Amino acid sequence: MTQYVILAVFAVSMAYIWGFGGILSFGHAAVFGLGGYAYAVLAINMDSSLLAFVLAIGACGLFALILGYFIFYGRLNDVYLGVVTLVVSLILWKLINHTSGPGYVIGNARLGGFNGIPSVPVLELPWHGGAPLDPIQMFRWFLGGLIAVYVALKLLIRSKFGRIAIAAKENELRATLLGYDVRKYKLMVFVIGGAVGGMAGAMWATYQTFVDPNMFSLEVSAKVLIWVMVGGVGTLLGPIAGVVLLQALSIKLGETAFINNQIVLGVILMGLVLVFPKGLLPSLEPLVSRLFDRASTRKQGANP
Repeated sequence: MTQYVILAVFAVSMAYIWGFGGILSFGHAAVFGLGGYAYAVLAINMDSSLLAFVLAIGACGLFALILGYFIFYGRLNDVYLGVVTLVVSLILWKLINHTSGPGYVIGNARLGGFNGIPSVPVLELPWHGGAPLDPIQMFRWFLGGLIAVYVALKLLIRSKFGRIAIAAKENELRATLLGYDVRKYKLMVFVIGGAVGGMAGAMWATYQTFVDPNMFSLEVSAKVLIWVMVGGVGTLLGPIAGVVLLQALSIKLGETAFINNQIVLGVILMGLVLVFPKGLLPSLEPLVSRLFDRASTRKQGANP
């Protein structure tokens, strides 16, 4: 369940920048991996793992700010934006894989190359007596973090900033003619999504107590896109449901040796996309609404 919560935070970060900012990143694993490695290195070298956690989120936000500045103020279109983010994640994956030598050390943290960094410190909270969180405590705090992120992003979407960002996504030219700096709003959305994605990476690092270059892999970038597509682009709750459904399905298929589980999962995903092109949540919402309306009508007819 803790894994589902962490991956849901990651999926929500992608859902926000894609569904409400119109930014399709093919290399969103870059901030996930960066958050994990930043937390691992900082936690090993610092006395406070909580401060390391906060600084890791800030580092991912800063990374997204620098990368986003060159993307949006360089006026790259959507196709090149996807290519650039994909290439950045591949560069980071390749770079981390080639840090296996004894000279690749940051303070007390040895990067380890493709072997990764083991023994990453578990998150410690001062109000828990400074002791590392046990699995139940970690699940509760991370679930609270997911709820906090969800509520904060919903409030942000409904704010003036959120409405302008959505307007820029729908029609950049019209938003520009109305006097808004579209580049600035897209950059801010990208930074917020990057910080939340980095938060998920830091959560993953402290939960697994281990990080490796696979956090930057294409598989991670592809999975988060699939979760959002299946759950529904333009929603925040849908990708959370997509994570739980698809991850649980992957685990269940992994228990069978009858056929390659990746093939079965791929067929199921194709079916879901064809049957529910808008995603599960947007497609099922009208159906649920009609069922409630029918139930309400029958109740009123029975009690005139």
